Amino acid sequence: MDKNTEQLGAFGELVESVNDMALELSKIEKMRQEFISNASHEIQSPLTSIRGFAQALRNSKLSNETRSHYLSIIETESMRLSRLSDNLLKLASLEADTMKFEPAVYRLDKQIRRIILACEPHWSEKNITMDISLEAVKIKADEDMMSQVWINLLQNSIKFTPEGGSVSVRVQQHDTTIVFQIADTGSGIAEEDQRLIFERFFKADPLCAPSLQGSGLGLSIVKKLWKCIAGQ
Repeated sequence: MDKNTEQLGAFGELVESVNDMALELSKIEKMRQEFISNASHEIQSPLTSIRGFAQALRNSKLSNETRSHYLSIIETESMRLSRLSDNLLKLASLEADTMKFEPAVYRLDKQIRRIILACEPHWSEKNITMDISLEAVKIKADEDMMSQVWINLLQNSIKFTPEGGSVSVRVQQHDTTIVFQIADTGSGIAEEDQRLIFERFFKADPLCAPSLQGSGLGLSIVKKLWKCIAGQ
């Protein structure tokens, strides 16, 4: 191979590398624009609701019952906006790798039991039966970060389990493997949606009742947290 051929080959590789880089930057820019668009939509929704009901409260002829109802909606939407803000900040920290992890040995079964008890107002309000089987298991991980994983998964199950249903939580150890299982009697997720459930802002049923609506960030945070924890 002569010198000119070598130079042409090297130049071709450089051009290909630049093209690949441009394509990757284009994908990143598209993802950034989609994220901003989705985040703006999610923020605008509760803000529109708060603004509308706040204006409605100016009506001096409203009954006390109606006024109280409007105030409850404003409070609920404010809490939804606050959760969205927290989740966006958490996701940004995870993606920027700025969260500090402090792994330590602790009892996983005790942690999960505490979380289930902390969520009692949510599942008892819906008369949900909690079927719990937790083996005494020790794990080395960042306890606070793991709490976020279990809370998101448990709250998701409770949210989508109908009145009078049940949620089962299992923790078992097989040799060096720890198995965590959570199941519920909800309607489940359509097969075509299952591959998308960890995507940011994805909602399997965007038309569900307001009480079941979320930001679509919970499972995305769970996946990102799990990857970060597993990489420690």
